[in-house]
Amino acid sequence: MKVLITGANGFVGKNLLAHLAERKDVEVLPFTRESPLETLAAAVGQADFVFHLAGVNRPKDVAEFTEGNVGLTGALCDALREVARTTGRKVPVLYTSSIQAGRDNPYGTSKLEAERLLQAWQAETGAPVYIYRLANVFGKWCKPNYNSAVATFCHNIARGLPVQVNDPAAPVSLVYVDDVVDSFMQAMQGELAAGGECQVRPQYSVTVGELVAQIEGFRGSRDSLVTDRVGTGLVRALYSTYLSYLPPDSFAYDLPKYGDARGVFVEVLKTPDCGQFSYFTAHPGITRGGHYHHSKTEKFLVIKGRARFGFRHILSGETFEILTSGETPTIVETVPGWSHDITNVGDEEMLVMLWANEIFDRQRPDTFSHKV
Repeated sequence: MKVLITGANGFVGKNLLAHLAERKDVEVLPFTRESPLETLAAAVGQADFVFHLAGVNRPKDVAEFTEGNVGLTGALCDALREVARTTGRKVPVLYTSSIQAGRDNPYGTSKLEAERLLQAWQAETGAPVYIYRLANVFGKWCKPNYNSAVATFCHNIARGLPVQVNDPAAPVSLVYVDDVVDSFMQAMQGELAAGGECQVRPQYSVTVGELVAQIEGFRGSRDSLVTDRVGTGLVRALYSTYLSYLPPDSFAYDLPKYGDARGVFVEVLKTPDCGQFSYFTAHPGITRGGHYHHSKTEKFLVIKGRARFGFRHILSGETFEILTSGETPTIVETVPGWSHDITNVGDEEMLVMLWANEIFDRQRPDTFSHKV
């Protein structure tokens, strides 16, 4: 399958290219701002599907809206008609319009006129046309300080630069570029109905102030070690976007390390409501722990070395012992009401990963010394 992409080196185009490159059944025919207009017809003649992403949104002269949005779309429609006339092929077209289409401004008017040209082509030939009036698209590779608030906020906050917010309560509608590309793929594969306006889901609604606070929270998490709920929805997409704007010298960051004669202890990651992750070491013969919890629970995993876990019920005095090593991955859980400790019974330094179901609270530690 040969796919023509106009605007292939733009923000959405780059993301679409990356996804299409993962497929062995697709050959991309890129058309960019640098491509001579006369090469467009030849590319259309080869294409089985057209992604028409090219457009002008920040011109030096208002007249460029008509030239870049209406003029290029007209040339594309002429080329499509010629292909239909000479070969009978009715090449499907997907067009990225804008939520500005139809609004009383030169940009919106030009996008609406481009839509009408494609709809006329569809009406005369019955060729599939997919029109997306996209909201504010965000994601990796979007140019900061241009026309995307998310890109600008992520770029500046990642570098410790100030951001300007005129109205924190101003609402913003957002769609994530990966969701946009997923929908585009469905259209390309004939899984969406052509005609009418196509929608990208989900579409997120947020205020500018909330957006900035969330992104600043990502930056602050390296100091607090508390990560936000970055596994789903808008926060997931924003976090991935924020990370994509980190300069390479910020890819890594150090963690506080606490050491004594027994070994070291390092907190790795904390969550708002799912506890925290840590690791510690112990020299041969060293015992750590010797306490119990009323409610707190923990999971221990010995990564390296050999360990003996001891348990004692704080009321009955019943004892129990578990031996584990780094050779066999085994989770040992602490149980409320049982004191517990861990001893390095090997000949090398022991390394243990630890998850606790709550963040350690120095005011209410729920940790009480008790000999095992």
